[in-house]
Amino acid sequence: MISNKACRASLSGILLFTGIWGLSACSSPPKHVESNPNSSSAAQPVEQAAPVEEEATTTPMEAEEVASDAVAINRDYPDRYVVKKGDTLWDIAATFLKSPWLWPEVWNINPKIRNPHLIYPGDVVVLHYVEGKPFLTLEGAGGVLPPPKGIDTVKLSPRIHSTNLEKAITTIPRSAIDAFLYAHRVIGEKELEAAPYIVTTYEQHLVAGPGHRIYVRRLVEPKVTSYQVVRPGLVYKHPDTGEVLGYEALNLGESHLVKVGTPSTMTVTRAYQEILDGDYLLPLQNDREALYFLPKAPKKQVEGYIIAVVNGVTEIGQNNVVVLSLGKREGMEQGDVLDIYQGGILVRDKKTGDKVKLPNEKAGTLMVFRIFDKTSYALVIEATRPLNTLNIVKNPK
Repeated sequence: MISNKACRASLSGILLFTGIWGLSACSSPPKHVESNPNSSSAAQPVEQAAPVEEEATTTPMEAEEVASDAVAINRDYPDRYVVKKGDTLWDIAATFLKSPWLWPEVWNINPKIRNPHLIYPGDVVVLHYVEGKPFLTLEGAGGVLPPPKGIDTVKLSPRIHSTNLEKAITTIPRSAIDAFLYAHRVIGEKELEAAPYIVTTYEQHLVAGPGHRIYVRRLVEPKVTSYQVVRPGLVYKHPDTGEVLGYEALNLGESHLVKVGTPSTMTVTRAYQEILDGDYLLPLQNDREALYFLPKAPKKQVEGYIIAVVNGVTEIGQNNVVVLSLGKREGMEQGDVLDIYQGGILVRDKKTGDKVKLPNEKAGTLMVFRIFDKTSYALVIEATRPLNTLNIVKNPK
């Protein structure tokens, strides 16, 4: 049996991931006082310890009621869930939680085992209760209980680990956002003023395609050799102020630098549309790490609009990518979760003839996964009714 002092000392060195605690406990030996009649202390009055009340147990149903103010648990949650290929963290969390985006609040795993915010097919997720509070963890993950009050702890942020990310379960569907991490982007209003552009092609072809040589100006001391060929498309404006928030970047293809000069020489490696003189080149991006972020509420209260849906879709539904009127300047970050609201319509009061505006109604949930200066890309995770541009987005409740 470990003494209280030793237990506290060991717990003081524990490092915690995301402030969530797991399952291990220090036990205290019961106090026992013996009276020795030959001892000088025998005459000293001994205060008898108060009887220890039996620890109350909490059933899962009662625990759900205790935890309802923080993280609400589905009443029909399974005892254990075996992770399958194709699952997402959002889907798994929805099996247990009424608000799946809150799963980091209850996720518990020992950070010393492996990359703690990644799980893989074959892992078994279980939900357990500690003092009436729900926790999600992996079988055999070996977590720890919180240390006694007054013991300092260190809160860790996710770090880069050497692990096979391709096999790990992503937060949201990889197929839904993969192309938007590098092929699609929003161009800032002045971003193209200094961007390299195509002067002409070899032998002055009207249209450039794969294998064609192109000549580019404004390519000075390039830090990369692979570029995306783009052309400005739709203009994104704020619905209320009319401010230009950016431009849709039409993805035309890719090119590779052959030689730096005035002009520089490049070769078209891929062409998705016709590439013309005057089209721009931007460094090719491939940010795969964005697939492994943690969902959370924005750090401050925000409110904006869905201003466009990508790929020409008219009706917006689950797994569609949309453009928001919120970006870096509003403090948006990867993983920010927002609720979607449909604006209340005007109806006529049949008794008075007055026009009455109905309240906004929640219609879905989305998650931000890529941020630009004044806009951001978000994936619609849940849609309870058909969505449209100009729907309102704001902090989740």
